[in-house]
Amino acid sequence: MTRLLTTVCTTALLALTLATPAQAQARDSFKVCWSIYVGWLPWDYGAAEGIVDKWADKYDIDIEVVQINDYIESINQYTAGQFDGCTMTNMDALTIPAAGGVDSTALIVGDFSNGNDGIVLKDADKLEAIKGRRVNLVELSVSHYLLARALDSVGLSERDITVVNTADADLVSAFNTPDVTALATWNPLLGTIKESPEANLVFDSSKIPGEIIDLMVVNTDTLKANPALGKALTGAWYEIMGHLNDSGFRQHLANVAATDLDGLRMQLDATRLFDKAEDAVTFTNSPALKDTMQKVAEFSFDHGLLGEGAPDAGFVGVETPAGVYGNNGNIKLRFDPTYMTMAAEGEL
Repeated sequence: MTRLLTTVCTTALLALTLATPAQAQARDSFKVCWSIYVGWLPWDYGAAEGIVDKWADKYDIDIEVVQINDYIESINQYTAGQFDGCTMTNMDALTIPAAGGVDSTALIVGDFSNGNDGIVLKDADKLEAIKGRRVNLVELSVSHYLLARALDSVGLSERDITVVNTADADLVSAFNTPDVTALATWNPLLGTIKESPEANLVFDSSKIPGEIIDLMVVNTDTLKANPALGKALTGAWYEIMGHLNDSGFRQHLANVAATDLDGLRMQLDATRLFDKAEDAVTFTNSPALKDTMQKVAEFSFDHGLLGEGAPDAGFVGVETPAGVYGNNGNIKLRFDPTYMTMAAEGEL
């Protein structure tokens, strides 16, 4: 997936204005969407095997699970009110729906990247050698955020390198050209690039654990009016997670991701998947989450991703169990462990 940071378009906001009143009503039919990434593939299994339907039936509702091929388009459609929930990273949740004025709740904290994102150099095996180089990556993506964090770890900044915006579809072929000597990307592209004898992995997301987080985000007003949606989605997710080590489950995910079992295993190994609800709750309750969202907000503000009217990095309030980062009067992103706690305690 193109895990890209961007701002929502005006047409999406106009659509949102029309859609919000209906979303806040109690109802019995809902739609959620997801896109291809290892941490979100299980939603397809849950839909195909009837697990989502089973939990929806338990709460007398209907939930349609829809795959959207374009990741950013899926978030824009959610922001415009066409979906009640959507899979996205913590950064994109902040910079698209939240920055666009849509109050959103991270219902399920599914995983964090623990090596799925990385920086590769030619002719050097130390990150410091990146100084002065042109770095190919998808600009304003999690790769860009990873690069900023990596540079900071060795006393460098973006002033010390040149970012070369490169489409994710072109990154593998770009690395095979002589002119490209530094690159940042994510799996499965990262895995393919690392197979080159010239590739040296000098930094990856395991060095910043817990900062690139993958979520199921739902509209806060919809969730408040329809707690059954939260219960059904969360219950379904952790039942799906119970199949994590089943051969049929893994083959299904590999097929959807257009890879083989070894390729899927590589991606899963680089993902800290919270298959147990109690682990997700512990992560969400940690004060470290608030600190992470501050880093994300500062990066987003510095790169103009909170909108032209944002006066500072705290313009959009982010609520976590450890407290609020940013504007208490403009909370638009909420990490609420309520439903994951219910799952952990067997109350769903």
